[in-house]
Amino acid sequence: MDNDAIEEMFSGLGPVSIRRMFGGKGIYHRGLIVAIDLRDEIMLKADAISAPQFAEAGARQWSYEGKKGKPVLMPYWSVPEDAFDDPDEMRRWTELAYAAAMRTKETK
Repeated sequence: MDNDAIEEMFSGLGPVSIRRMFGGKGIYHRGLIVAIDLRDEIMLKADAISAPQFAEAGARQWSYEGKKGKPVLMPYWSVPEDAFDDPDEMRRWTELAYAAAMRTKETK
């Protein structure tokens, strides 16, 4: 996804910065990573508090195959389909991603 499209997607949250990382892009708001662009798909950050909301909305959790063939679950989820057509919904999901990033920062 091009940077202009990413910035538009996150406009309800506020300004974001975009940095290249491990074959994709990291999307940051106020210095915290809130999402990644992986193979042209935006994956929003979630944690134990917000992940159930993503699952309930039909989002997919990012995982990859680990060394022993078992899936490794990452704290990023696809954007729920309804959000792409509704700026208020998109703002809600990006705000959840930022809240998860804030909680993650607090536990470190």
